[in-house]
Amino acid sequence: MRVLVAGAGVAGLAAARALLNAGHEVQVYERAPSPRLEGGSVTLWSGGTGILADLGVDLTGAGRRIDTMQTWNHRGRRLLTVDVAAVARRYGTPNVHLPRRHLIQRLAAGLPDGVLRFGHTCAHVDPERGELAFAGGGTARGDVVVGAEGRASVVRDLLWGADPGRMTGWITWQGYTTGPPELAGSHRALMVVGPQGLCGLIPAGEGRLLWWFDHRTDHREPPPASPAAALTERFGHWASPVPEVLARIGEADLFRHHRHRVPKVWGRGRATLAGDAAHSMPPTMAQGANQALEDAWTLARELDGPGPVADRLRRYERARSRRAARAANLAATEMTDSHRAQSLTRLLPGRLVTAAYIAWLRRVSTYLASTT
Repeated sequence: MRVLVAGAGVAGLAAARALLNAGHEVQVYERAPSPRLEGGSVTLWSGGTGILADLGVDLTGAGRRIDTMQTWNHRGRRLLTVDVAAVARRYGTPNVHLPRRHLIQRLAAGLPDGVLRFGHTCAHVDPERGELAFAGGGTARGDVVVGAEGRASVVRDLLWGADPGRMTGWITWQGYTTGPPELAGSHRALMVVGPQGLCGLIPAGEGRLLWWFDHRTDHREPPPASPAAALTERFGHWASPVPEVLARIGEADLFRHHRHRVPKVWGRGRATLAGDAAHSMPPTMAQGANQALEDAWTLARELDGPGPVADRLRRYERARSRRAARAANLAATEMTDSHRAQSLTRLLPGRLVTAAYIAWLRRVSTYLASTT
């Protein structure tokens, strides 16, 4: 089959890899003039790294393996430790945190010439004919169209009639530092919670540490002129290592948290969706990239099934919607950002929470549920 993919992010490139591996002809149309390598980094759980291995994507040397996740309160008291290494032992694949650009580069590496076509902005989709029309002229026609342009998906808006996303009231500021070295060189993710919000710290490889701060905001207010000064005013009185990280902050990226209800059916006719286009969610559970990879893996499997193309696509959507909705619904609670909710975790044994996390990852992963 000939498959047209709109968007060359994680979802679009992973779908291209999976569909090419299954023997389909694929073309990916990206609005940007070149690969989009900007952005922070992503955490890939065992389902995501297992899918990448199936797709032939080698992560050797990319990012940093994560073995533990710790939650502290803002006074420096440890609340909880999740044994992430136990997740890897259970499912046989590691948990890795890496810069988004490395994931994009690894997904794109080895794609045949002519698969990626840059500078093509989707302006219209005909789901019955399997046709994309582009801004400035030109069309492409295939057996299947996949909208994978992220949260601002044109294909989704044309299929659904509007952007369903709504802001949750939380924002994330994030960036990289080269220390503190005891964190940047570790295999530990640290989340510090308090009344003002959350500070997250996780090694990303190459001696770098991804930092992020989540807090509530009035979205009607403009961003501060100096994010570093605003974050220091809000979080600077917290216990170490938060002040040390704040002292190292340079440039910062701002992300507003969005959510929407994940429908049981995403597409129509020969058109479907993948990744954030289908299920936007806040970053609080680190599931965005993982769910995009799950979509790609499942789409390739279902597209090779019996019946008309439209029926195969609806089976794919039904197979993914329930698990993606579980991830999106929990992320939308902003539970990991809640000082009150996280403070209660000190009452729970780490082994119990680890076991629950292992089970939850399987519940949101079509891949793990099918292969383990």
